[in-house]
Amino acid sequence: MGDVKIRDADLLAELEAARGKFGVQYAEANLIERQAERDRIAAMPPAKRRRAETAGLLANSKASLKDLRHVHSVLAIVGLPYERLPGDQQHFARQQGQMALDVTAGYLRDANGAAVLQPVPFGPKARLILMHLCSQAILQKSATIEIADTFTGFVRDMGFSDSGGKRGPLTAFKEQLNALAACSMRMSVWNGESVRSRNISPIEQMDLWLTHNPAQRSLWPSTVTFSPAMYDSLKRHALPLNAHVIRAFAASARKLDLYFWLGWRIHNIDGPLTLSWAALYEQFGGTNANARDFKRHFKHDLAEIKEVLTKLPATLSETGLTIEPADPDVLALPVKRIATKKK
Repeated sequence: MGDVKIRDADLLAELEAARGKFGVQYAEANLIERQAERDRIAAMPPAKRRRAETAGLLANSKASLKDLRHVHSVLAIVGLPYERLPGDQQHFARQQGQMALDVTAGYLRDANGAAVLQPVPFGPKARLILMHLCSQAILQKSATIEIADTFTGFVRDMGFSDSGGKRGPLTAFKEQLNALAACSMRMSVWNGESVRSRNISPIEQMDLWLTHNPAQRSLWPSTVTFSPAMYDSLKRHALPLNAHVIRAFAASARKLDLYFWLGWRIHNIDGPLTLSWAALYEQFGGTNANARDFKRHFKHDLAEIKEVLTKLPATLSETGLTIEPADPDVLALPVKRIATKKK
């Protein structure tokens, strides 16, 4: 580190404040080390840099309530598609054990009243939107969520630009919001003798401000209203998350699903639990064609999660994945947690 020079303004200010005081040489050495670490992180590829920055932030500060976000725990058990479904596929089903989620695409009317088929919601943006809506419902303590002034800020907070246009991130988020508003979801649970199904379609009403500008089909909705069943269920089954961890993995649906699932599982076990590779494949297999590819992707995804949550009690073996109960701080959550009903 002998050739490292202190350049960042805040570090230079600390150095200036230390001049003439006892221990200035130690302070300077510490600042040089911090500058070197910042330079090392700055040289990383963007995704790895976000993970390293998040890990450093979590290591040097306690989780606070302002960092707390929520999502319905059903998304931690059975998730949405990772990728856009083929154009003629309007139904998606995912099963985990004796539970399944069925999602069917629906229609929305455009500004002229024409019915437009929306896709089945998919990918990381659909998950991020649901997290934002669930978080705002918990924060505002209402099934009707005022979002007009929060959505673009949320998009920026997740690390995306708020540019529109045909290929802009804001347009992609709008597409997923429309898909969520139009779709129907049904959760089914069975035991070999009976089956219970429940409609948990998230959005009952969405009020849009329409524009006559052809380049801008609509602004963000002013309000979104959860269905009574969804809101009631959310209050009882809100899964706590850390906003910084979410941001680190905001571009990957698979990693978001893994983070959701780990948080839910670790909170709902009383001792070590080992899940087989077959069970993991059923949960996270997605588009992986074979078990070998899945294992490789899963090991990579878990390793990246553990780069951020460095104390995560999750270990892989030839048998599968073993996880253990952990305190909230291991998951970067405040000690006081929102109670969730164990399933």
